[in-house]
Amino acid sequence: MGNLRPLKSVGNQTPETKPSEAGKPRPSAAPDQQGSGGEVETQAWTPPPLKSLEDTGLSKLQVSDHILKILYFRGDLIGHQIADVMRLPFSGVLEGVVEFLKREKMIEVTGGGGLGEVTFRYQITGKGLERAMEALERTTYAGPAPVPLQDYVNSVKIQNQNKRTIREADMKKVLENLIVSKEMLDIIGPAANSGTSIFLYGPPGNGKTTLSEAIGRVILGDDMWIPYAIDVDGQVIQMYDYVNHQLAEDHAPVKYGTGLVSDPRWVKIKRPIIIVGGELTMESLDLTYDPINKFYEAPYQVKANGGMFLIDDFGRQQVSPINLLNRWIVPLEKKYDFLTLNNGRKIEMPFTVMIIFSTNMDPKDLVDDAFLRRIKYKILVDNPTAEQFRELFELMCRIKKVPFDERGYQYLIKAWYDKFARDYRFVHPRDILSQMQDIARYMGIPATMANRELIDRAAASYFVEL
Repeated sequence: MGNLRPLKSVGNQTPETKPSEAGKPRPSAAPDQQGSGGEVETQAWTPPPLKSLEDTGLSKLQVSDHILKILYFRGDLIGHQIADVMRLPFSGVLEGVVEFLKREKMIEVTGGGGLGEVTFRYQITGKGLERAMEALERTTYAGPAPVPLQDYVNSVKIQNQNKRTIREADMKKVLENLIVSKEMLDIIGPAANSGTSIFLYGPPGNGKTTLSEAIGRVILGDDMWIPYAIDVDGQVIQMYDYVNHQLAEDHAPVKYGTGLVSDPRWVKIKRPIIIVGGELTMESLDLTYDPINKFYEAPYQVKANGGMFLIDDFGRQQVSPINLLNRWIVPLEKKYDFLTLNNGRKIEMPFTVMIIFSTNMDPKDLVDDAFLRRIKYKILVDNPTAEQFRELFELMCRIKKVPFDERGYQYLIKAWYDKFARDYRFVHPRDILSQMQDIARYMGIPATMANRELIDRAAASYFVEL
């Protein structure tokens, strides 16, 4: 299949519409226009600019409470600092709300260092403090202002309207640092084109996780926009996750005090590849409510929208495999998912995710055939052949700059594989060579395959003989 070397990471228009119109597609090319290689380009979209408070989809009361909570937590701030925290322009959007709070004597000006209210320094008053405490009873969230749920749903639909068509050349390019047979390539390609669900199984150490990431890189394509947070009738769902989301290369911080910019409540990210393992529970697949801070964290599959969600070590979770697969039946077929708020209300979320299950266990020990039929592609990632293993060893020697030696390699095979009837694994060359380099540095000698003592010491510390 391939080694475990880290993989290489594999158009925007500004429609001047209000958030309620964000779901209307504005293509950057004619509907039948295609990119190079015949793939259909994904729909170009950027958040529309905000010209007024109405454009945010939030009420004056919501924005007022947000400002008061920020001043409560952070103390007095300059106007443009409030705008930066909320990710909202001061001019045209926040200035009217700030003026309202001043008239209501909830905030006051304590100084100014320039022209315009954006340069004034504001602090919360006693009356404003009372109002802030009431707002904090509902939620303590005081980060970037949330985006209405429907705007998020519309954006997902637009940014995922068209699937890329994967060709053999695309797969070869993204797998160029892996050893993959033509037969395996011809299986992976159509599975990647499906854009739905894949079940990878086989012995450990053969790169199922690495292969999954490669599939993700080839299918994901361009960057996308997601909101920092989502508003559902006054309840906040935190969406952006700095651990699982990676900023796009052309994402740059912007000051939001003045000027007309695309809606800054959205952040541009690389299409997500989210990997979870044995820690996955059924609870983590629904909204996670923080009873102290009184807001929600989006579940993994929502954070993975527009990208890939890999469930690694499938079958070793605390929840049973059947229950876990049952959880995905409706989302996989309908392309939407239902999440539950703390008050019992169900909300519908888009499910535009390629989901991959990866396991070292026999699939028949996990679920029955009826369940496996619901997964479109089942792919065996098996041990390498002797020819593939040798090819990979030579490749890893070049990568790690360890001189390859034919006699040393044959010694390794006879002494540590043939003797113990040990299976080849794709991960072995990388790991054994790394062990040899560690030992060589300790001994103060060069690492080379010609040194049998190095081979023996590395293999003895790597393999477990019972």
